[in-house]
Amino acid sequence: MNTKNTWVWLVVAALLFASIFMLDHFLRPGPTSPKLILPGLKPSAVTSVQVTPAGALEIRADHTNGEWQLVKPIVYPAQPAAISAFLGALQKLTQATRISAADIREHHTSDADFGFENPQSAIVIEAGDQRWQLRVGNKTPPGDQVYLRVVGVDGAFVVDTDWLKYLPHSANDWRNTSLVDLANADCDSIILTNNARVIELRRDETNHLWHMLRPLRARANGDRITDALQELQADAITQFVTDDPRADLTTYGLQPADLDLWLGHGTNFIAGLHVGKSPPNDASQVYVKREGWSTVATTAKAGLAPWQGTVNDFRDPYLLELSAPVAEIAVQGEQDYTLQRTGTGWQVAGQTFPVDATNVQVLIQTLAGMHISQFVKAAVTAPDLPQYGLDKPKMEITLRSAVGDTNAPIVQLFFGTNQDNQVYVRRADEDFIYAITAEDFNRIPVWGWEFRDRQIWNFNVADVTEITLHENGRTRQILHDGRNKWSLAPGSQGIINAPAIEETTYRFGQLETPGWVTRGLPHPEKLGFKPDNLSVTFELKDGRKFSVDFGAELPSHTALAAVTLDGERWTFVFPPVLYQFVTSYLVIPPNTP
Repeated sequence: MNTKNTWVWLVVAALLFASIFMLDHFLRPGPTSPKLILPGLKPSAVTSVQVTPAGALEIRADHTNGEWQLVKPIVYPAQPAAISAFLGALQKLTQATRISAADIREHHTSDADFGFENPQSAIVIEAGDQRWQLRVGNKTPPGDQVYLRVVGVDGAFVVDTDWLKYLPHSANDWRNTSLVDLANADCDSIILTNNARVIELRRDETNHLWHMLRPLRARANGDRITDALQELQADAITQFVTDDPRADLTTYGLQPADLDLWLGHGTNFIAGLHVGKSPPNDASQVYVKREGWSTVATTAKAGLAPWQGTVNDFRDPYLLELSAPVAEIAVQGEQDYTLQRTGTGWQVAGQTFPVDATNVQVLIQTLAGMHISQFVKAAVTAPDLPQYGLDKPKMEITLRSAVGDTNAPIVQLFFGTNQDNQVYVRRADEDFIYAITAEDFNRIPVWGWEFRDRQIWNFNVADVTEITLHENGRTRQILHDGRNKWSLAPGSQGIINAPAIEETTYRFGQLETPGWVTRGLPHPEKLGFKPDNLSVTFELKDGRKFSVDFGAELPSHTALAAVTLDGERWTFVFPPVLYQFVTSYLVIPPNTP
């Protein structure tokens, strides 16, 4: 064996292997990108699309003034999303296989075999000076691909069939199904006619509140109108019935219509809609016709229900809508009082006690949310007032945006007679009489002192040195000598729970009432306050004392209680949770000496 020759052949083999490896891994051509069928197509530049399905009328849509419009076989607003989806699919269309012109020439019956002689659809797309014509042929035997020819391009293509789902088969596939188009319009005026009633509504350009102009001038239900407009914008045509301009509209209940709706902005007309009766076979649908178009269609009846309301349905259902922040609330009634905003909160004019700002906000929210239970009478004159108790109102409330500004109140309300569990109300700036429920009226505080801060006092449990209990002629003293260190004073007997006393005292230090009951206590016995009732006194290191006397128990598992604040007796509802601590850990058992 020749060793030298062996090594030569080994070197040659290694070089060949390296060459093959280099060619295979580094010089092999990479994967080619799919080739677009229409490489120059830009959907945003397209001005016209024509589709002629086999055996059907030509469908053509033109893009002018930023909008798509069907022009064949009917003139009607087009559905831009459907057309954009179709053009987008064509833009991305790639060839799976290309059939050369030579192959087609060799196959003499190719036009018939491929389906180009009688295409499924003929497509023409125009964009400026560019124009594309396509012929959609037969599907390939598996059915997942289709033959396609681009006029002016040699040969033909085989493409996937996914894009065919965007191809329209009739004009209805591209018709705009919106009842009205308010997407780019600011509707601020509405005229509607239903059941021979004409209702005109307009939105104020300054405060953006809706008002009724006809059949009477009144505040309008802005929430109802806004919701109805949004639903109208979302509603869609479910079926196109006829485009015949000579169709008998009385057949569809459209002449006269059950509902005519006109929408505008300022003095400009935006859209109009006429609503007729239901089709004989579907009570959930109604016939509709857009103003300016001869087309009769159907849509869901429920979506138009808000516009079928009565005059009062379109009136503001609340007594007032706050158009400015409230700075002063003047109440005249069983007791007159005025709440005034200050730099740090609120005060009751002429009083020194602290005011609960949260309670004032509750009153404002109560008034703003006061629902009208009945529209009682319109065009009221002075002789009408006595029968409603409004000649001498039971209560009068005035809201002002500035303290002491009597010239420009936000609103002034007069409350009259309570009849059939309803209280009659009148606004100073209107000639109407409304009614609200007695329950809503009773939520208005009668007395100014009801707005006193509900935080009764505040002390730290660590500062308490002694608790003194008085009940049924007996006294018990509990001494405090550090955290959780509580003991009975000499002479006091019984068993105490030190951690429970610590927690009870902590809660007493932050005593806050759910609500005040009286200011002053001229007849304590009427509220269950008796000499033998429980009385609790906390004494602090600095000598201050905080005392609570308990009165009648209440059904809500608590009791009335009384304290002395600023030299006056105040009665309040004791916090229910804390009352359970009191009855568990601070009462003196009957058998204790």
